[in-house]
Amino acid sequence: MWFVRFLLRLLLGLILFVLLLVSISLIPVDETPYQQMPYYAQTKQRLTQLPAPPAAKTPLRAGWAKANITPPYTTPTGGYGERRGRHWRIVSDSIWARAIVFDNGSTRAVLIGLDLLITPPTVVEQLKKRLPELGLRWENVYSGTIHSHNSVGGWAPGVVGQLIAGDYDERIVTRITEGILTAIRNAQANMAPAQVGYGETDASDHIYNRIGFSGPTGPLDGAVRLIKLQKQDGTSALICSFAGHATLFEGDNGDYLSRDYPGSLVDRLERKTATFALFLGGPMGSTGPQARGKTDFQEIRNYAGDLALRIERIAPTIQPRPDSTLAILTLPLSLREPHPRVLGDCRIRPWFFHNLYGDYPSDLKALRIGSTVLLGTPCDFSGELAVELQPAARQRGLNLMITSFNGGYIGYVTPDRYYNRITYETRDMNWFGPYNGDYFKEMMTGLLAKIEAYQPKSVQAVSN
Repeated sequence: MWFVRFLLRLLLGLILFVLLLVSISLIPVDETPYQQMPYYAQTKQRLTQLPAPPAAKTPLRAGWAKANITPPYTTPTGGYGERRGRHWRIVSDSIWARAIVFDNGSTRAVLIGLDLLITPPTVVEQLKKRLPELGLRWENVYSGTIHSHNSVGGWAPGVVGQLIAGDYDERIVTRITEGILTAIRNAQANMAPAQVGYGETDASDHIYNRIGFSGPTGPLDGAVRLIKLQKQDGTSALICSFAGHATLFEGDNGDYLSRDYPGSLVDRLERKTATFALFLGGPMGSTGPQARGKTDFQEIRNYAGDLALRIERIAPTIQPRPDSTLAILTLPLSLREPHPRVLGDCRIRPWFFHNLYGDYPSDLKALRIGSTVLLGTPCDFSGELAVELQPAARQRGLNLMITSFNGGYIGYVTPDRYYNRITYETRDMNWFGPYNGDYFKEMMTGLLAKIEAYQPKSVQAVSN
């Protein structure tokens, strides 16, 4: 009988412990409209106070370079899912840091493209300390990635970081940082006058909406967007963005270190279309690739090959022209308290989330090159929201490229109307609560208005 009483007491103690744990770690979701929240007022004020970019002094100059950041040792694979930090064993293709440096005599901006899952916040922290060595600050930098789920991991500490990218290794953070600095340094060394042009082609048939099974959805941004830079010596660079998730390598195929389809695409573009190419993952939130092929390698080859064919048809029609327009803006974002949901509409408390993941600053970035504006987001940004933002750019006579993974990472940002759908994108990976879709759209539209108002002197006036 004493044993039964012991078990009952033990069970009661466990129940009380669980109830105590729940009471101190869970609270209800806060559904206060974002316009009524302090974080909205803070970011709105920062947007209003952003300084106007200085007027151009010279026509646009540009330089580009890349640095191999493939580790000489195996590392965890950065890519969620079944990989769970499992080490890759075979280098299918090398991993690079790419940089394009722009200058118009008064503004210097750097575009970074990384062959990684995201731009690691730990790398951003190192860059903020090291960029002054090159006469730059983080505010000069616009960053993006290819979002390969079979690339180098090990760059994120904490429990969530381990699930995303495996065991943390400071050597990897340093190696990525050094590669970025090397690419920037070499790009600065080959700067020369460059003309700029824009083009795009449709590839909507290559993507699908991953949350479509949960109910009706809107159209996705299926355009391949291109910026072409041309120097007087005939060398050229092509900046390419597209919204298809780089997940053609299946989750159980983690033996390979690979850039997935963006790597295959960039390699072909550099063989046939441009001297240098840089790929940026576009608005990839909930956007999956339509795979065609019997193996992962066939799918990558077919996917990249078809995108390349479409780019090769449009690229010759892009006519680069002289320009001096260059501006870059950084808008630090305040956010709602962390809201990862568990047990219905209950969320874990902020202190618990920060202990699991960390507390990283997040920015919106805007980079204007000629008549094209790149807007960079610290998340998997929804392709549906990107479609909704395009009219605001067209009304201003601007081309708009929206990219993800700019140096912070706050999970997925999807349309607010999907907040209560039970999907990976809208529940598991929504870390900062309701109304972020409209909040991001408002701030990104505000950045567009700010950067549109920048009217540099004409190239002729600058030249004279």
